[in-house]
Amino acid sequence: MAIPARQHPAPSVPDTQAAQAANRFHLDQVMTIAGGHFMHDSFSAFLAPLLPLLQDRLNIGYAVAGGLAIFTQLPSLLNPFIGYLADRVSLRYFVILAPGITATLMSFMGFAPDYLVLTLLLLAAGVSIAAFHAPAPAMIGRVAGQRIGTGMSIFMASGELGRTVGPVVAVAGVTWWGLEGLWRLAILGWLTSAVLYWRLRQVAARPPARRPGMEMVWVRVRQTFPVLAWIMLPKAFMVVAITTYLPIFMRDELQTSLWLAAASLTILEGAGVVGALTTGTLSDRLGRGRVLLLLLTLAPLLLLLFLMGPGWLTAPVLVALGLTAISPTPVLLAIVQDQFPDNRAAANGVFMFLNFIIRAVAIWTVGWLADHYGLMTAFWWSSLIALLSVPAVYWLPRQAETTG
Repeated sequence: MAIPARQHPAPSVPDTQAAQAANRFHLDQVMTIAGGHFMHDSFSAFLAPLLPLLQDRLNIGYAVAGGLAIFTQLPSLLNPFIGYLADRVSLRYFVILAPGITATLMSFMGFAPDYLVLTLLLLAAGVSIAAFHAPAPAMIGRVAGQRIGTGMSIFMASGELGRTVGPVVAVAGVTWWGLEGLWRLAILGWLTSAVLYWRLRQVAARPPARRPGMEMVWVRVRQTFPVLAWIMLPKAFMVVAITTYLPIFMRDELQTSLWLAAASLTILEGAGVVGALTTGTLSDRLGRGRVLLLLLTLAPLLLLLFLMGPGWLTAPVLVALGLTAISPTPVLLAIVQDQFPDNRAAANGVFMFLNFIIRAVAIWTVGWLADHYGLMTAFWWSSLIALLSVPAVYWLPRQAETTG
């Protein structure tokens, strides 16, 4: 007598609904987290436009002044640990409170009487920055469903928009109240934290309990992060030059005012908003590798044009640089989310850790070149080194090159 085939029970209605909810793009939650990212990064962007004032007040060189940015990123060394925790214990309150804390610490720079106190203040701000950026992309990955690239584009574009607005707000605050009066702006950060609490207090910041074996995780780490580091390291010299050192470059090399120097950073970051909003979405459709190849090739060439071109090209080229040089980050984050769907926060923590190490090396190197050979030479070398990122695209893991 024939034995009937074993029947597998059909998924229950609650299971099906849960799966559909997990795969759905929750626009309201994505926009709430992105809004917190905007306000948070508006305040974390205060340092670069104020570097010329801080450099004069403290009587320090380019490398030492640029090195201040490292202290805001030094706590990124904690990101793998924070990410590990975020994959196991919901750290939504890190995301909720960080805008208020970061706003307070960055607005208090004017009270620092010397370099040591300023570095300690920036170090504390860096802890808050790390606490936000490790779990927040994992929350985006959770609420973006199958459209991770789009979610990362919105998230990163909001950060770029914050870094666009931040320099102008910082310079306006100094104009109105002086460096010592910037503390008045901190209230905006705490209002943002209040809104995030209202909207996100029920949103998990960790994935479901499902976990892959550690052997599989380690295989993915070896396949993914060496290639990402190869892409990130040469590119970082160019990004550091046109972000951290751009206001000083505009003042010292092009003889502009503080307002115009800050405006140049705003133009760059404003174009970066559009670029960040576009690239992740395009990578969902065209593939991560294709989009990265285009961006990593164009950006160094545009920086060379910025250095060699006539003055009337300065603003248009800054726009083009914003569209290309800053915008690979959503694609890189989407690759991390693709490769580690069950350990997103931890993997993002490792990514942020690598980003800190690489950016710190780039900041000191570009600053050293500027001190010894001039800012113009430092910018030239940064553009040429950035081209070394291009070959790494061909080594990306196969999964990362597929569309979302």
